[in-house]
Amino acid sequence: MTFLYTSGFRAATQPDQRVIDHWKHITKKSNWRIVQLPNGFFQTEYKHPEDEDWIDVTRRETMNGAEAAIDGSIEHYSKKLEFLKGPKVVKTFE
Repeated sequence: MTFLYTSGFRAATQPDQRVIDHWKHITKKSNWRIVQLPNGFFQTEYKHPEDEDWIDVTRRETMNGAEAAIDGSIEHYSKKLEFLKGPKVVKTFE
């Protein structure tokens, strides 16, 4: 048997605007790039939203793997932005 216990405590439900702006920035593929490292691996990086620096994120063995990692990151943060609008109703009952 499974029991669900709750304390009634609720963590912060809304990230601050700076975090939201950061998520919006990294969901645009034009803010990403792939560089090849001396060891032959491919590194994914996104452009820092406030300056010209590039922030390294992942390393992959292939270019396709690196691009898939970027696409996965974009999808992940797009979902986070979508859920800021509130819960998504998937089924209702009458």
